[in-house]
Amino acid sequence: MHDTTALLIELGAVILGLGLIGRFAGRIGLSPIPLYLLAGLAFGHGGLLPLDASEDFVAVGAEIGVILLLLLLGLEYSASELVTSLRTQYPSGAVDFVLNATPGAAAALLLGWGPVAAVALAGVTWISSSGVIAKVLTDLGRLGNRETPVVLGVLVIEDLSMAVYLPLLTALLAGVGLAGGSITLLIALGTVGLVLYVALRHGRLISRAVSSDNPEMLLLVVLGLTVLVAGIAQQLQVSAAVGAFLVGIALSGEVAEGARKLLTPLRDLFAAVFFVFFGLSTDPAAIPPVLLPALLLAVATALTKILTGWYAARRAGIGPRGRLRAGGALVARGEFSIVIAGLAVATEPRIGPIATAYVLILVVLGPLTTRWTEPAVGRLRGAFRRKPGPRADPPPGHEEIAEASEAGARTT
Repeated sequence: MHDTTALLIELGAVILGLGLIGRFAGRIGLSPIPLYLLAGLAFGHGGLLPLDASEDFVAVGAEIGVILLLLLLGLEYSASELVTSLRTQYPSGAVDFVLNATPGAAAALLLGWGPVAAVALAGVTWISSSGVIAKVLTDLGRLGNRETPVVLGVLVIEDLSMAVYLPLLTALLAGVGLAGGSITLLIALGTVGLVLYVALRHGRLISRAVSSDNPEMLLLVVLGLTVLVAGIAQQLQVSAAVGAFLVGIALSGEVAEGARKLLTPLRDLFAAVFFVFFGLSTDPAAIPPVLLPALLLAVATALTKILTGWYAARRAGIGPRGRLRAGGALVARGEFSIVIAGLAVATEPRIGPIATAYVLILVVLGPLTTRWTEPAVGRLRGAFRRKPGPRADPPPGHEEIAEASEAGARTT
């Protein structure tokens, strides 16, 4: 069969399959990410039917998927929102990093993978999935809850941290050494600072220069600018994803809104291709041996994310129920964990299988913890309170106090 014919058939089958998978995931109320990963495992190296003709095209599509994921993420935030989040949420961000990066780093060192792999796996376990969390909160009607701004604040800190973490990881994976890594990190920090300053001071001018009443022209200019900046960032070893994220931050107002509407379908297509490609590059036979470590890591970091949400919501003066809801909402991992693992897998191939299994577990568990953490803890407390034991007469006014406490908890 002609190479082009085989490419078209395979590519058409992949895209059609992704559409059917996404529709099925929507009907059962599940994020499609784990199904995309499973599809990649099924048709990759060692799978049921390797996709030889379209592999190179899918690899390029996966790179575009990462760039669009980070661009759309940057478009969600203005520079002023990022600065405000840094000022108010940095203690929560620090606690989030310590609690959730440490288990990943410790696991890599215990498995004997070395310090570079420890930095990579720390990132995999640290970063929550903004996309999955935002969708679940929307589906549950919690966008107006008091704890939701806290959850979003923690996610913003994590996303902005990627602008520093990804260049550092890229330098370590390239083996450039301490001096080269320090230079790369300084370039990244300087670039982020410069973009934030320009966006704060001259964001309207940038948006006006990019703006167009013609949707086609706006799409071409924004997409072309993003890919160009991503390529330059990659050349400077700052990471293409960070370059795309910074372009998104620099755009604001109507331009950002218009670009978001135009690019969202492209983002969804190429992000799906990215998850499939990661699955394609992972040997399914490598998954079963790492299922137990991945499960232990998933359980440990689900608990640490719940603690993170509890701490962040408590700082904001939110009651116990809201704290539990905030913690449960942060559990899901997804696109960023796979992006980090995708960067590291060339240097440390063993990260691929454990990251795939880890994300599969938590992208399914995350929506469940979002919905059930607070009710489950409430039922456990009720069960302990109902245990038989010596009872004393309640103090006067006990019932009124209990009712007032319950009413106050409901406001959270």
